[in-house]
Amino acid sequence: MFLVRRVLVVLIVGGCALLFSQAPEFAQQYRYRLASAIDELTTAIQIFDEQANHAGLDRQTALNIYASSNESSLHQQVDAMRRSVARYQLLSDQLEDLAAASSVLRPLVIARQPDDRIFSDAWRGFMPSFPVSLAGVIWCGAGVLIGTFCVASVSALFGTAARFRREARSKAFSRIRGKALQ
Repeated sequence: MFLVRRVLVVLIVGGCALLFSQAPEFAQQYRYRLASAIDELTTAIQIFDEQANHAGLDRQTALNIYASSNESSLHQQVDAMRRSVARYQLLSDQLEDLAAASSVLRPLVIARQPDDRIFSDAWRGFMPSFPVSLAGVIWCGAGVLIGTFCVASVSALFGTAARFRREARSKAFSRIRGKALQ
C-alpha cells in the first residue's frame, strides 16, 4: 500500500510538472497565431481605408456614409468593419502586453483575457515541447508545487476521514465493551 501511494504521488506531481511546463510553449504558439490574426485584420482594414481614401474619405466618414445608406448590405459592411477594427485593437493590445511581459509571465497574460478563437486554434495545433528554457523550468516547478498541494490536500482529506472512522469505531467499541462488563 505504501508503494502504491508513493507511485500515485509521483504520477500526480510529475503530471502537474509536465502539464505546467508546457505553458510557455503554448504561450509562444498562441502569440504566433495572435500576430497572424492581427496581420489579417490589418490587411482588411488597410483595403477598406484605401478604398475610402480613393473616394476622398477617411475611414470614419466612409463608415458614417455607409451606415446612413438605405442598402442593408452596406449596413452589414459597416458592422463587420467596426467589429474588425475593435478586434484589431483588442488583439493588438494583447500582443503589446505579451511583448512587454517576460516569458515566465506570458501564460498569465493570456489567461487574463484569451481570445477564444485564437486560443482554440492554438490548442488544436499545440505541439508539446521539452522545457529547456528558464520559463519552462519555472512553470515546471509551479506544476510540482501545485501537484504537491493537490496530493497533500487529498491526503489530508482522506486522513481526516480515516481518523474520524477510527474514533467512531473506538467509541462504539468502548460502549459495547462497557455494556458487556456491566
